[in-house]
Amino acid sequence: MEIFEIEDILSSRGRIKILKILSELEETNITQISKRAMLNYETTLSHLKKLIEMGIVKEKRFGKIRIFKINKENKLTLRIIDFIKTWEKEKILLDL
Repeated sequence: MEIFEIEDILSSRGRIKILKILSELEETNITQISKRAMLNYETTLSHLKKLIEMGIVKEKRFGKIRIFKINKENKLTLRIIDFIKTWEKEKILLDL
């Protein structure tokens, strides 16, 4: 398995938005991701393909329906998600 650099993973605002969404929802479809991230379908799909290639996101298919979720088998992914959740929590605390 190829290991990607953190810069590759976090170099895109779109990918970070998608990771934040998936960290909140656990799993969802591309339409929900696209709406919440305020990205068009093709851009969302492109980022999801890259995240799948990196081993960070998994895809399940049910006919034409595609469900995406965080790859919890990847220890680096879990650390990235933990970082995102911690960042969001601290950001909320600092806004108080």
